[in-house]
Amino acid sequence: MSGGFSSSGSACSAIYFLNLRGDILLERRYKDDVDREIAESFRDRVLNAQHQSGNPGQSGPIRTLGSVTFMYLRHADIYILMLTRSNGNAMLSFRFMTSLVSLFQSYFEGDLNESSIRSNFVLMYELLDEVMDYGLPQMSDPSILKTLILQKGYKSEGGLLGTSASEAAAKKAKEAAAAANATLAVTGAVGWRREGIKYKRNEIFLDIVEQVNVLMSQNGTVLRNDVVGRIQMKCFLSDMPELRLGLNDQMQDATFHQCVNLGAYESQKVVTFVPPDGEFELMRYRVNDGITLPFKVLPVISEVGRTRLEANVSVRSTFSNKMQAGPVVVLVPVPDNTASAKLLVTAGRAKYDATKKALVWKMSKFVGGTEHTLRAEVTLVASTREKKAWGRPPIQMQFQVPMLGASGLRVQYLRVVERKQGSAYKVDKWVRKLCKSGDYLVRI
Repeated sequence: MSGGFSSSGSACSAIYFLNLRGDILLERRYKDDVDREIAESFRDRVLNAQHQSGNPGQSGPIRTLGSVTFMYLRHADIYILMLTRSNGNAMLSFRFMTSLVSLFQSYFEGDLNESSIRSNFVLMYELLDEVMDYGLPQMSDPSILKTLILQKGYKSEGGLLGTSASEAAAKKAKEAAAAANATLAVTGAVGWRREGIKYKRNEIFLDIVEQVNVLMSQNGTVLRNDVVGRIQMKCFLSDMPELRLGLNDQMQDATFHQCVNLGAYESQKVVTFVPPDGEFELMRYRVNDGITLPFKVLPVISEVGRTRLEANVSVRSTFSNKMQAGPVVVLVPVPDNTASAKLLVTAGRAKYDATKKALVWKMSKFVGGTEHTLRAEVTLVASTREKKAWGRPPIQMQFQVPMLGASGLRVQYLRVVERKQGSAYKVDKWVRKLCKSGDYLVRI
């Protein structure tokens, strides 16, 4: 089922689109257990009650009045409202409503608002008939629905200017071919990819992007750390190939794109899939063990009396000297009553930023296997009143290191199988890595 929805756990009775006054702009009822009067009570008993309380939008997005549950989402100058009398899946319902916003934006080639709804009643009714069946979500992927419903959102009265008869005929033939593939795209095993895709050159781009989160003590001891990663792909492949991605078993909490064969992964630990055309996120994962931290930070912060603070911060890169990070930013916090700072660094530039209440040290590049130091003398404003103890917030680091993997995840192989062409099917493959900072913190 396209769009990643399951038909279990949600039974919607009706969907309504309302403006901010609560007037109904468009409705689609899927079951007969609710009527328009119930939807109109949403304005009186929910929206008006919020405005009278003086806190519009502060109440939760789910309200139950009698036996009817109202789930609503505000976008721009409209509300999307779902009604149900069953014990529906709230998370699925809100995910469905957000997917509707994306779907209509794709068709309208602009935002979803009161004006665009009034201009596209017919198109919206057609789409609402396709995306839900008897209150159960079906599909909301624009790439698939555009092969079923070829109509575009309203733009202008005369259509697009400057289109010749031959161009119009070619466009009509293209739309007819797309319609011919619609049934296969929706009902086949690979609804996320259409038949007949052709490229002069077959290419795959695979990016492993990892975000490192760590909290270190003042002496460099790791108190907690983890890596949150994702595999992003761009596939420009002809026909209907199957890809097999072999990874070393280093992941926890992996989640996959709907194209992945989960049975094959569970039994063989191989990510097997027929990819969508173009760019998509193949998977996300988390790693808690065996993490290689790209930087070690050793701070020494000393308060000298009531008017001075000395800081000595050393940063050492642990990766190979064949790599370099950049840009790198180190934020060293200072007390609120800081007046000025004298700074000396072995690389990059540093300054005192009063808005951030920190010494900001920036380096355009940081070569692997090297160490750089910041030294600072900070002047504090003396106060006759009793001073509250400085909380000593942690040092923060921001960085990017191309071609570095912190989790230990490795691509062991990436194979492409196209059954029609066999060994004649040639593919260029590109694999890249990027390690970035998440919450990279060091106590002082």
